Amino acid sequence: MLKLIRKLNYWAVLGAVIFMIIQVIGDLYLPTLTADIIDNGVATGNVEYIISVGVKMLGFSFLSILAAIANVYFAAQQSQQLGKKLRSEIYRKVTYFSNDEIDKLGTSSLLTRTTNDVEQIQLVTMMMLRMMIMSPIMLIGAGILAYNREPKLAEIFIYVIPALAVFIGIIMYFAVPYFKSLQKKTDRLNLVFREGLTGIRVIRAFNRNDSETKRFDEANKDYADTSIKAQTIMSFMLPIMTLIISATNISIIWFGGQYISVGGMEVGNLVTFMTYAMQILMSVMMLAMVFVFIPRGQVSAARINEVLAMETIIKDPENPLKIQKENVGSLSFENVSYRYSGAEKLALEGIDFEGKKGEVIAIIGGTGSGKSTIANLITRFYDIESGSIKINGVDIREMKQTDLRSFTGYAPQKALLFTGTIRENLKYGKPTATDEEIWHALKIAQADDFVSALPKGLDAVVEQGGGNFSGGQKQRLNIARALVTKADILIFDDSFSALDFKTDVALRKALIPETRNSVVVIIAQRISSVIEADTIIVLEAGKMVGKGTHKELKHTNETYQEIMRSQMKEEEM
Repeated sequence: MLKLIRKLNYWAVLGAVIFMIIQVIGDLYLPTLTADIIDNGVATGNVEYIISVGVKMLGFSFLSILAAIANVYFAAQQSQQLGKKLRSEIYRKVTYFSNDEIDKLGTSSLLTRTTNDVEQIQLVTMMMLRMMIMSPIMLIGAGILAYNREPKLAEIFIYVIPALAVFIGIIMYFAVPYFKSLQKKTDRLNLVFREGLTGIRVIRAFNRNDSETKRFDEANKDYADTSIKAQTIMSFMLPIMTLIISATNISIIWFGGQYISVGGMEVGNLVTFMTYAMQILMSVMMLAMVFVFIPRGQVSAARINEVLAMETIIKDPENPLKIQKENVGSLSFENVSYRYSGAEKLALEGIDFEGKKGEVIAIIGGTGSGKSTIANLITRFYDIESGSIKINGVDIREMKQTDLRSFTGYAPQKALLFTGTIRENLKYGKPTATDEEIWHALKIAQADDFVSALPKGLDAVVEQGGGNFSGGQKQRLNIARALVTKADILIFDDSFSALDFKTDVALRKALIPETRNSVVVIIAQRISSVIEADTIIVLEAGKMVGKGTHKELKHTNETYQEIMRSQMKEEEM
């Protein structure tokens, strides 16, 4: 928690402290003025004195109000600035995470940490700049002034404050564990809710609405039950405080009345002492409230620090090698092996091939054979276990990741579009792209027909995830986005799967002349998508079981023949 609080502006914190001290001084001085009015004004009927002291009370009240406003301003500003800074740092950190770190933490947990946990830190920061400063000063100041007024009556606090502390301690002992567990239960609730939203079509298609609703209700009930338990325990705080404050007031009035009856105490002092007693007890209660929320804030701080302190596995070298973008001429895999984090079995083993500028490398294989893993390794979303991946003979681990990815145009397996317009999406990899370049890429991707038919053309709105386009339209826009970059290495990760055969053929026919200055990697499951490739890599269970052209493999490679038989008739083969 302290690690995060260090991010606050020290001058603003100092301002909050100074204004809080001014506010407390004003609040503590008002009871003394009240006693003066009662003893020296009301008791003697001196109206002028009452007015004089009353004006002074108004002045101190106004000063206290102004100081309180200033303190709230600084506290609110700093807590919100801290929240803004933490959200920015978490987001920036996550954008540099490899897929391994994201998988380890989980998307839902990262969302919770960025929202709910940051809000907890903001709340605790606000409370610390308000209550944490006010309570000790008020407690000590009111205690000293109460003792100076009536030392005998002050003995009451020797019994009251320990009793109050014991009750508050018991409540905190039982409530704090529940508050801590709420963060993990929030993660679970967000996970189930997010899966329900993203998978709504699948849920409806299989008529699993009731079971998914039940699953969400279980997570929701678990969260609600824990929250109810925590709040139920906390609900004892107010009645216990009321009971103790009432008992304290009765004791003060009882003993104070006896002192007044024998002339050992003035009425004004009794009223003032009761006010100080209230301030002392309220200060203890505010401290207790702070200490209830601090453990929850500590849990949130630990979760945020876990993200900020997490070191990504994939790092840039200290002395990176640079390759001029226009000089990229080859991509090679040299005996590459890779396994996913925590897996016993290799996902890829002994992958060995080379592609040169102007060549098309196709990778084909069954589901789970490791095709998309190769795409992820080229872009260094994961790091290989052994072997090397080289561009122009330079190992990609010797290059900066930003330099590496500036060489690549990537059309992922899942066609993802961002909220905005078609133009904004297609300029994502090349912000300087002109409309002419965008239309050219759309024409190659066979997407110019439906885009030009839209009322706003390139300025047509793209909804979240491209939900207002069909699967084939999203894939073609995805391919166009990669083509706009005119990258030296173009990767199409199963990007033609949603296209009909006619569009697939037309796209590949237009693609080949446009990629003479690039190394093209096409990952596919359909034979028709790889027939014209210069080299076809055949994968099976993560191993390379074939390499050659279509004509060579259809006669010599059994796995390739099986894929062909599963997709073509005998006469087509």
